[in-house]
Amino acid sequence: MTSLVPPPLSPKIATQTYAELHCISNFTFLRGASYPEELVAQAKTQGYYAIAITDECSLSGAVRAHVEAKRQEVKLIIGSEFHLTTNPSTRAPNLNANAESKNNINEIDRPEPIELGEKDCHLIFLSPNRRGYGELSHLISCARRRGSKGYYQIDRALVERQLPTECFVLWLPDLYESEESRQSQAKWLLHLFKGQLWIGAELLLRGDDRWRLTQYERLAAAFDIPLCASGGVYMHSSERQRLQDCLTAIRVGRSVETLGYEGEPNSQRHLRSIDKLTKLYPQALLDATTMIAKKCDFSLDELRYEYPKELVPEGYSASTWLRNLTETGIKRRWPNGESSKTRNLIERELRLIKKLNFEHYFLTVNDLVMFARGQGILCQGRGSAANSAVCYSLGITEVDPDRIELLFERFLSKERNEPPDIDVDFESGRREEVIQYLYSKYGRSRAALAATVVTYQSRSAIRDIGKVLNLENDLLDKVSKSICWNGSNLEEKLRDCNVNSGKFRVNLLIELAEELIGFPRHLSQHVGGFVLSQGPLSHLAPIENASMVDRTIIQWEKSDLEALSLLKIDVLSLGMLSAISKCLSIINESTNQKITVQDIPAEDPAVYDMICKADTVGVFQIESRAQMSMLPRLKPRNYYDLVVQIAIVRPGPIQGDMVHPYLNRRNGKELATYPSEAVKKTLKRTLGVPIFQEQVMQLAMVAAGFSGGEADALRRAMAAWKRKGGLSPYKEKLITGMLSHGYSQKFALQLFEQIKGFGEYGFPESHSASFALIAYVSSWLKHYHPAAFCCALLNSQPMGFYSPSQLIQDARRHGVTVKPIDVNLSDAISKLEKDTRTKTSSKKKRLRVGLNQVKGISQKAINTIIIARENKKFISVRDFNYRCQLQKNDLEALAEADAFKNLAGDRHQAFWQISAAENVKLFQKENSLNLKIEDDDFGVNVLLPTSSEGQNIIKDYNSTGFTLRRHPLSLFRAHLKSHNVNTASDLIDIQDKHRVKVMGLVTCRQRPMTASGVSFLTLEDESGSMNIIVWSKLSRKHRLIIRYAQLIGVLGRVQKNSNSLHVIASDLIDLSHWLGELTVKSHDFK
Repeated sequence: MTSLVPPPLSPKIATQTYAELHCISNFTFLRGASYPEELVAQAKTQGYYAIAITDECSLSGAVRAHVEAKRQEVKLIIGSEFHLTTNPSTRAPNLNANAESKNNINEIDRPEPIELGEKDCHLIFLSPNRRGYGELSHLISCARRRGSKGYYQIDRALVERQLPTECFVLWLPDLYESEESRQSQAKWLLHLFKGQLWIGAELLLRGDDRWRLTQYERLAAAFDIPLCASGGVYMHSSERQRLQDCLTAIRVGRSVETLGYEGEPNSQRHLRSIDKLTKLYPQALLDATTMIAKKCDFSLDELRYEYPKELVPEGYSASTWLRNLTETGIKRRWPNGESSKTRNLIERELRLIKKLNFEHYFLTVNDLVMFARGQGILCQGRGSAANSAVCYSLGITEVDPDRIELLFERFLSKERNEPPDIDVDFESGRREEVIQYLYSKYGRSRAALAATVVTYQSRSAIRDIGKVLNLENDLLDKVSKSICWNGSNLEEKLRDCNVNSGKFRVNLLIELAEELIGFPRHLSQHVGGFVLSQGPLSHLAPIENASMVDRTIIQWEKSDLEALSLLKIDVLSLGMLSAISKCLSIINESTNQKITVQDIPAEDPAVYDMICKADTVGVFQIESRAQMSMLPRLKPRNYYDLVVQIAIVRPGPIQGDMVHPYLNRRNGKELATYPSEAVKKTLKRTLGVPIFQEQVMQLAMVAAGFSGGEADALRRAMAAWKRKGGLSPYKEKLITGMLSHGYSQKFALQLFEQIKGFGEYGFPESHSASFALIAYVSSWLKHYHPAAFCCALLNSQPMGFYSPSQLIQDARRHGVTVKPIDVNLSDAISKLEKDTRTKTSSKKKRLRVGLNQVKGISQKAINTIIIARENKKFISVRDFNYRCQLQKNDLEALAEADAFKNLAGDRHQAFWQISAAENVKLFQKENSLNLKIEDDDFGVNVLLPTSSEGQNIIKDYNSTGFTLRRHPLSLFRAHLKSHNVNTASDLIDIQDKHRVKVMGLVTCRQRPMTASGVSFLTLEDESGSMNIIVWSKLSRKHRLIIRYAQLIGVLGRVQKNSNSLHVIASDLIDLSHWLGELTVKSHDFK
């Protein structure tokens, strides 16, 4: 009989007599009550030899634990917990299992859900080496793929098929189960894992520890399975027990008071001190944990990533094929030959790409872009990749290296020791085609999206904690809706809700909700980060189902991939690309032309005239309040001006005090000076003011002697210093380097302060350059084809800053005729239609709003309407109802939106006729003689009250979100005029600092973190929009008005400066009650 007592430990680790082998983090959602980092740090504090993070069928928290373990110098073991269930169709264990079907990728590509039975084994798998880790990751993937999103299914048959032969196994038997059940589990486990199996003994001070220890020893002796101690840890500290109870209550759907046996009887499931463990467990069981831990040598640093290689044709290496494609692209980009500067850039990049073995990455991204272009899908690379001349040559990015200064080190450097990051934007409406192309090309076993961890925010924490504390729904609703934009903690955020914060339950709610904020709730899919691999991806990271059909994700998020230097490509969506594509299609259909993005002329003065007037509603990137305020001051007249414009209205340049110096120099109010020619070369394009991240890096290189990699490290430190610190070493190196290069201490310190000002908000020039291209194209379309542009924006919602109402009003101000929703004339989406009365250019075509703008209508109803009228228009509401047979809620939605106006004449008549139609349906069902119903108009001549203009406007807004009648404020204008209330258009002719009264619907609220408590409001009246600035003191006084009011009156003074126009508020008045039942939504930004 094998000894159940492990050999004595070596003196070296005698003081570390325990390793926790069963510990879940809060990535076992709604069970674990501590972050992985907290558990690792506490293990260090307690003097543990090692700690295993064993989240349930998950490795989601493993990378976080790994990073912290390296920082704390703690040994980390990667593992996972499983609760097996019996499968009624395969109850008998297969004791003749072999590894023939082991790691079959069909379990990933085509999973087969099982019929769940009763609970079975409770197991912990630990990864002793790289192979064992791969087996564990694959097993998790198979179990997760069989379950619905967020769940898993695993039985003995799956374990046998995907047998993790290298893993160590802890069996946690249920001592209250039948002996027959325990024997069955023991025999099955011994058959599969003999020599790698331990019984985990949990002693949790529940009054039965002596009995439990006796039972464990008997079970171990009966089956010759060694014992080890196991803490069954849920939290790093006993102080988290209250929160753990709440998490359990949320999970099982009960209140804390009624948890019963679902809850923990005490707080022993934390990382206990070794002294306490020594008093509970025999020393042999504690020693066994360290013996097991010593055998586990795997680290996530061992993961090696191989990118797909099938894109390289036979006869080529990855390097020669990339060069071949690049040379082909060079001929296409520069038919008359590239400049020597460009050639040198390309050659330098190709050398570095080869040295770092990233050719396959570039080839894969190129393949993706080529697929999209072949399908007519607009796409464009952006971000740091726009610094690459190779990417431009391949057609991945559109930033010409001859038009801006590229800094390849911002994208890739040998010192960085991490893969590049190429972000590619695709049309939002067609990105799914690209995603499915990746899945079809590489299979589910080799392609998956990165995850995004969805965490508890203030409102969700308040609601979930409040429910399990049995707080009243009305109170929770009031509290959760009262959470304001700013505040350093939840108590500050709730200061407007007027609840009695002295009550114990309210204080407990706030305290527990504060603890819960930031906890992971579940995994969602990243916006587009794909991980592809040469071999099975499931051996690198677990794969599971996303909520969307035909989507799978890995269990790691972007930061996890970056921490392990794993490659991903970003398949992102951009609504404006969809809008541009749709706009071009609309133009081409209505004019019989064939305009492409490439046909749009560059540097059109008329387009820049429009931009300088801040006439940019709906335009990409330069449509916000802040951007529109800057446009008349900066006055962009060319592409590079747009690059600066997009980047300068950011917190980084503002905090670094770069905006005013740049504007002053641009407007000739001060001269640009440079301490050297090297600095001049770097800053000349921005008049001596560093605006972009690349310029800061270049300054560090030319003025302080940094290498490209060191300069990129400085950029990264800039991005994180407010959260993590770490700028001090760079300050010393930067200043010392600049002094040694002959620069003054004053200039060196000034530069360092500007770098600090950039903080994490500095904008890369490459990013801005990519965005500027789209900004210009969208501006050109708006200027020359306003009807088509508005139509495309309506058909691309939701996107941008502006609601359909604001887009339609802006189009009408530009002379576009907008026609209402009509069941006979509207298509599913908005369209342009010819004005048959006059011969007009495409610019003046009428815009017909689509049926999809009707709130509450189903897509099925829209499709039915389009099909039903293909051969003949509807002649009456009865005819419509007879041919469409829509549900009542769809009919009422159409009537509410006034879509029957040309058939019924009025909303009230439409509702009457719908109601009559319903009665006729009932009559027809009972009319077995098929008698003819003569009352074709359903009593249309019945005298019904006609809706007033005000009632119609309210119903327009509530049913579609906009009105084509008069603006709501037009109804009050006579009254407002008698009280000297100005319109938005009046402000143009009012002198600076003049006192004014204005009033408008709130369309946008903003309170940036960098604005020191200042709030910005955008109000709208019948003549246009106006920007209101509310200083911090007034913001505090009128927090509720700023946050909730729909209609605000403002007393203040006009502020005019360099063509910008604002109203500085001195008082605010909530006039929302004037709107009655009208509801207006605003875009609110923090």
